[in-house]
Formats: sequence, structure tokens, C-alpha cells
Amino acid sequence: MQVHHGLDNLPKFTNPVVTSGTFDGVHKGHQVILQHLKEASKRHKGESIVLTFWPHPRFVISSSSQNLKLLNTLDEKISLLTQQNIDHLIIIPFTKDFAQQSSLEFIENILIQKIGTHHLIIGYDHRFGRNREGSFEYLMNHPQNFPFSLEEIPRQDVDNIGVSSTKIRESLKKGDILTTNNYLGTKYSLSGKVVAGEQNGRKIGFPTANIELIDDFKLIPQKGVYAVEIIFENKIYQGMLNIGNRPTLNGKSESIEVNIFDFTQDIYHQEMMIKFLAYIRNEQRFSSLEELQQQLEKDKQSVLSIIA
Repeated sequence: MQVHHGLDNLPKFTNPVVTSGTFDGVHKGHQVILQHLKEASKRHKGESIVLTFWPHPRFVISSSSQNLKLLNTLDEKISLLTQQNIDHLIIIPFTKDFAQQSSLEFIENILIQKIGTHHLIIGYDHRFGRNREGSFEYLMNHPQNFPFSLEEIPRQDVDNIGVSSTKIRESLKKGDILTTNNYLGTKYSLSGKVVAGEQNGRKIGFPTANIELIDDFKLIPQKGVYAVEIIFENKIYQGMLNIGNRPTLNGKSESIEVNIFDFTQDIYHQEMMIKFLAYIRNEQRFSSLEELQQQLEKDKQSVLSIIA
């Protein structure tokens, strides 16, 4: 997949078949749309093109955007779309000026002039342009203006999947990893850098790597203990992760700490990816470090059972 940042210096596409959206999560519902896109590009002997926007439009046009957490960073979205075997990804910078474009301006300036769209695919509820005025119905009512054919993804094709980015966010906030991963079709992940902690875990035989997220808008699942996979230097490790305030240690702020099984390397200031497998238990306060240690032993056995 070729990635194009912005609309300048785009190549001349062959019969471009286009769809657009934020695609946060690139979940199973999105994958239905992308499958339609690939099939249509074959029919039209053209190239499949996904238009997406960064930052997320709600960060630019909504006063409540500070409450929005995303399923993907931009790099994660690019990686997931690459796995879908799309020919081209065009990432459009979403600004306040861009948000003021009417639907007609979006069609004429971008779909026609910049891309030369041959065939356009639209999800049944997709909207575009200022105040979300553009839609499939809008395009159908103005066919004489547009030199491309048009296709709508049927509602039932997406509704039968029963998934949305909002549903996935809600399941993560409940710690429901099984539902999350089922909706995504892959394991939910976090990426971050290992930073120095208080090293209390070493005292009880469970050293942890403290993870500082790369992007602060990334959605963190509910507090608690999780079974996870750790991707570090292209190797996969097993472990357990805690999200929370460490009440037994009188922690004051939320932290993300992972205990990597059978691992002794010094990895400060290096990056790793965490993939969530299952939720183990709520965060708890224990009366002593010994009691915490005993619980962590039980947690480890739970994780190993899940992995097995």
C-alpha cells in the first residue's frame, strides 16, 4: 500500500475506486466496506483508494473533543489498512478551513480534480462536507454534476456485523477484551516507551516495565489486571499487565505496568507493543506486599492458563 500524506503530488491513478472515512479501529464493519472497495477496483480494472483524515475531525470541530479517545494512533491505522491490501491510502490534514468546505467543494476539489475518481463507494450512513450535508442521497440527486459511478454499501451488510467504533470503545471501558477483539478481528493494542518506575515489583519477584503511551488520545481499557502479549524487537512474549493507581503502594496517578514472563533485559527508553488477550480481575488494595505477591502468583497462573 502506498501512503500519501496530503493532496499535493499525488500520482495519476488508474480508474481510481475511492471510499472515505475515519476508520478508527479498522474493525469488522470497516472491513466489509474495504472488501467492497477491493472487489469494485477489480471490476473497474482500477486502483483501490482510501481517503482518511488526521487528526480525527471531532478534535477540530467539536468542543467536547478532549473527552474523545481513539482506538488507533495514525501509525496503527496505517498498519491495519496495509494488512487489508488496499492500493493507496491518502491522509488528508483535517483543519478548520478544510471543515468549512461544502460537500460540492469536497467532491469537485478532491474527488474529481485531485484524484480523478472513477467509482465512489459510500457507507450507508456516511456524511461529508460542511455540517455533514453530503450523503449518498445528495449524490444521487445530482448525478449530472459528477463524472464517476456511485455505489452504496447496503445497511444490512454492515448492521449484520453488529459493530461500530463506539461499541468497541464502550467494551474497552468495561474491560471486555473478548468482545473488543471479536469486533476488531484482531487483538487490541497499546504502544509506548518504557520509563523508570519505583521498582517495587522487583522486591516481590514481579519486576514490571512502566509504559508511557506514545499518544495521549489513545483509549486505555478499564483499570485492572490483564493477560497480554508483548511485542519487543520483533519477538513475542507473554505477560500480565496492570492498569491503575497501585492502591497497595499508595499510588497517586494512573500507571500502565507490564510483567513480562521469563524476561530479564534492560529495556529502559525502548518501545514495545502490548496486545490484550483477556481481563483477569479488578484492581485491588492488599493489606501487605506479601498478600499482593500471593495474588500475583495466582494472576500469573490465570494468564498461563488463558495462553495455554
